[in-house]
Amino acid sequence: MAYYFAKSVPLQFDEALARTAEVLGKYGFGVLTEIDVKATLKKKLDVDFRNYRILGACNPNFAFQALQSEDKIGTMLPCNVIVQENESGKMEVAAIDPLASMQAVDNPELKSVAAEVRARLQAAVEEI
Repeated sequence: MAYYFAKSVPLQFDEALARTAEVLGKYGFGVLTEIDVKATLKKKLDVDFRNYRILGACNPNFAFQALQSEDKIGTMLPCNVIVQENESGKMEVAAIDPLASMQAVDNPELKSVAAEVRARLQAAVEEI
């Protein structure tokens, strides 16, 4: 089982970031965190890296359901979505597959929540 879904998008980096946040919102996800990997690596290691952002996406309703089902599941929240410029200069959006990431958690209630989150994230990535 793949642990993510991905799609190349015909956008510039900043456009891809904005479009990703917009479409995630349409599917009920807000972006709680944004990590600029390029800037962080430059600051911490003085290395140059491609455009790469990690967006911490959260759907409050599903997060609440997951937390009610499994109190330690916060270790796996929020769902990460990346926007990156690959080596050829094309933009790619990828999202974690919550079913794959939560495979080790033996909790049927959680699996049904993860399946719904998966469906929404996958649809969002496809729409971007």
